[in-house]
Amino acid sequence: MTGSIVRSAIARGLGYLAFWVVLIGIDPLDLAVGLVAAALATWASLRLLRPGVPGLRPMAALLLLPRFVWMSVVAGLDVARRALSPSMPLQPGFITDPVELPRGPLRTWFASITSLMPGTVPVADERDALVYHCLDVSQPVVEQLKAEETAWAPALRSARE
Repeated sequence: MTGSIVRSAIARGLGYLAFWVVLIGIDPLDLAVGLVAAALATWASLRLLRPGVPGLRPMAALLLLPRFVWMSVVAGLDVARRALSPSMPLQPGFITDPVELPRGPLRTWFASITSLMPGTVPVADERDALVYHCLDVSQPVVEQLKAEETAWAPALRSARE
C-alpha cells in the first residue's frame, strides 16, 4: 500500500467509526461491531473511490454546510409558499445549466448537492451542461446554479490539486 492509500484508509476508517459511535454509542459490544463495520465500509470505499480520484473535499464541504442548510431552508419555504398559494402559478419546465465541472465524479457530486435543494432536480448530464427540471422557469435558476457552482468549486476540486 502506498502512503496516500494508508492515509486515506485511516481517515475513512476513523470517520466511519466516529459515525458509528454517534449513531450507536460506545458500549463495548457495540464498539466491537462498529470496528468491523468501519473496516468493511473502509474497504468498500477504497474499492469504489480510490485515493487521488477527484471527489468531494470534506473539510471544504463542511465549511459550506451552513450555506447549504440556509439555501435549503429558503428554497423549501419558497416551494411551500408556491405549492400552498393558489394565486401563485408555477411555470414548471426544463433549463440547461452550462457547467464548468468536467463530467465524472466532480459533476456527479455537484448534481447530487443541487438535487437536495427544493425546486430543482437534475434530470440529465449532457456533454457541457446539466439539465434541470424546475418548478418555475421564470426564476433566475441558472444564475442561482452558477452561484452554487462557484461556491462549491473549492470543495469539488480534484484531490491532486
